[in-house]
Amino acid sequence: MWNKPHLLNALADLLILVAAAALLAASAVWLVRVPALPVLLVVFAEPLPHTRQAEVEQVLPPALKGNFFSLNLETVRGALETLPWVRKVEVRRIWPARLEVKVEEHRPAARWGEERSELVDIYGEVFAALPSAAELATLPLLYGPPGTAPEVLKRYSEFSDRFQTVGEGLVQVTLSPRLAWQIKLTNGMQIEMGREQPKAPVGVRLQRFIEVYSTTVAKQAVRPTVVDLRYPNGFAMRVASEGKGK
Repeated sequence: MWNKPHLLNALADLLILVAAAALLAASAVWLVRVPALPVLLVVFAEPLPHTRQAEVEQVLPPALKGNFFSLNLETVRGALETLPWVRKVEVRRIWPARLEVKVEEHRPAARWGEERSELVDIYGEVFAALPSAAELATLPLLYGPPGTAPEVLKRYSEFSDRFQTVGEGLVQVTLSPRLAWQIKLTNGMQIEMGREQPKAPVGVRLQRFIEVYSTTVAKQAVRPTVVDLRYPNGFAMRVASEGKGK
């Protein structure tokens, strides 16, 4: 081999590459293990309307283990996502000693079920948190079997849009275990819509009621307390002083 310069050159190049790789690996190990290069600052990209600073300070420090390179970003993300109002978190390193955190909080759309601490966000996701009294007062109340929150929220939006055309608002929408719909208006009126029917869907029966609401219901001397839309070709009304429908 000593009389073959091209083989010696190739071997030398190979040794240089091996040495460079070993040096790079050693440098990587040093960067991960060295106690220097700590994370000195955690910056939140946007203000958090609902999440309190004390909650962040409770879960974040235990997750900040290691230096700038070895710190596990997934651990940081997971720790913050345990907080009640936090829906999604993104974390990234910013050289030389900073973490930037982007937090998406749940945006409550309604209260959910009997528990005062359960809410539904705009995506139909149920989460446990307690809003302020002022915010709680503005949220409608939705009920439904487990897993139906997205459908109930969608129907609330549809029903609310229908009643806005006659100047009424909704405060409650209920989907029973038998999948029957019931709504309650801001004026206290309760409307029984029942289950979906192939020949008379809930939306069709409700629209028929909306079309005559201003002339038939709103002009009543005494507003009905209960309206029953479960009939295929009409509806029934009951006022508080009466024991039967009209």
